[in-house]
Amino acid sequence: MDPLRDQEIEELVQRVRAGEQAAWVALTDRYVGLLWSVARAMRLTDEDAADAVQTTWLRLVERLDTLRDPQRLGGWLATTMRRECLAVLRRRARQVPTDSWDDVTDSADPLDGALLRRERDLALWRAFRRLDQPCQALLRVLMADPPPSYREAAEALHTPVGSIGPRRQRCLGKLRTLMVTTAGDTPPADITPGRP
Repeated sequence: MDPLRDQEIEELVQRVRAGEQAAWVALTDRYVGLLWSVARAMRLTDEDAADAVQTTWLRLVERLDTLRDPQRLGGWLATTMRRECLAVLRRRARQVPTDSWDDVTDSADPLDGALLRRERDLALWRAFRRLDQPCQALLRVLMADPPPSYREAAEALHTPVGSIGPRRQRCLGKLRTLMVTTAGDTPPADITPGRP
């Protein structure tokens, strides 16, 4: 994260502490994608993920005045979200398979285009499910919108910051290889997180 961005986040936190509603909206908009990506990496249902996200925001409100390092807010939120997800999983005592991704379709497009995208997406998600769990977790976190910084991703995954870029490249390489073996031909060269 560059210093200017750190300063902007610190100022945003100060404005939230002062009770500015627009600052709270900007703060939640900035980090909600990161929280949802952590929930997806933990394979929570949409309902459980929504509960965990809401509880994480509540934890921030409870601890906002005692937050020591506002520049590390993304990491704090990712860690808190991960703990909330684990609590949900303990309460539910189950994990939900990700087969529901197979039902994703874009009905607003013409039939042929939608069918081709659906077939591509199905092949991509089949290959994605064949990746090892660390690669799945990393790519899910990096697919957040807006994308987290490597530092935020590293804190969410409890891994060194310097390993995020190389691991991302290895995981995408594995995904490309799996796409070739799944589809039997060359996958598109633009397979990157956030563009399934």
